[in-house]
Amino acid sequence: MVAVIKYNAGNIYSVVHALRREDVEPLVTDDKQLVSKADKVIFPGVGEASTTMDYLRKNGLDTLIKGLRQPVLGICLGMQLMCRHSEEGNVDCLGIFDTPIKRFTPVEREKIPHMGWNQLYDLKSGLMKGVKEDSFVYFVHSFYAPLCKETIAKTDYIEPFSASLNKENFYATQFHPEKSGDVGSIILKNFLDL
Repeated sequence: MVAVIKYNAGNIYSVVHALRREDVEPLVTDDKQLVSKADKVIFPGVGEASTTMDYLRKNGLDTLIKGLRQPVLGICLGMQLMCRHSEEGNVDCLGIFDTPIKRFTPVEREKIPHMGWNQLYDLKSGLMKGVKEDSFVYFVHSFYAPLCKETIAKTDYIEPFSASLNKENFYATQFHPEKSGDVGSIILKNFLDL
């Protein structure tokens, strides 16, 4: 069973539809027992970090997520909340990845939020198996994880940053695999095969 964590964030059903394209019928739930028993867990989201962390803490989902032992995939806000601290709302997050989340500093001709297709490079980990260097994936975000020891894919927008992270059973993408066409499909299949 694949559980998609339900919480006060958008974009959950885009992930559900992408999983259905892979012939997987996920369970969308905030039931801690069901999430704990799932074979794979996806932690997606579009939203604001401090509000979402408040919700996770009030519902015990922060402790649950950190304690999961099966493969977990954080997407976009889900990835950011898996990091140590976010400048968005100046909030401490889950701390799974020991890196902060920073806000892009605007420069000439570069808009914030970063929206659109960017290339991945320096790919590592089984999550990126079969993905070619310089493949394009889709991003929508104003905050980012700097490059760190847990970076398994990089991209550039204003500066190089972590497009994907991995530590033990925890994987994360700043981009949206569910909106990234064939490349995103490969990444989701790789996660499902872990």
